[in-house]
Amino acid sequence: MNIRLSTLTDVPRILEIIDDAKALLKSLHIDQWQNGYPNAEQVENDIKNGESYVIVNDKNAIMATTMFTTRPEPTYKKVIDGNWIIDETLPYGVIHRLAMAKEFRGLGIAKFVFEELHQKLKEQDIKSLKIDTHEQNLGMQSLIKKMGYQYCGIIYTSYNAKRLAFEKIIS
Repeated sequence: MNIRLSTLTDVPRILEIIDDAKALLKSLHIDQWQNGYPNAEQVENDIKNGESYVIVNDKNAIMATTMFTTRPEPTYKKVIDGNWIIDETLPYGVIHRLAMAKEFRGLGIAKFVFEELHQKLKEQDIKSLKIDTHEQNLGMQSLIKKMGYQYCGIIYTSYNAKRLAFEKIIS
């Protein structure tokens, strides 16, 4: 497996993977990504900002996608019923929109993505990675807890959706 920056030519496959994830969430009765988000405009914007990544196998097939940035996340300024471990004003990484193609689920791709992004942060001497997820997305919550993330409270997205916030200290 390898992780690389996405290109505009990757957009159709990225959207196919996101649609797979939307269908999975819907089948689990999780009201996440069911309102038209994320969409092509969001993915293209992530690519233009150098923040969209794809995970490819040894045949260069795109298996998964994510957004990763070290720019501050505006919705992370206010945490309800908790606090970030590392002060929000210090540099940190953020993962959004992590999704696997249905034919590649269960292969440890998400764990690989987290490990690769942790390494990117270490190389930049950034000590924290933050993520949020839907309160009913128990699969993602289980994964990030296994990866050593700690629950930090509740945040609300720019479209006012409640999300559980987690953080890991990268050492």
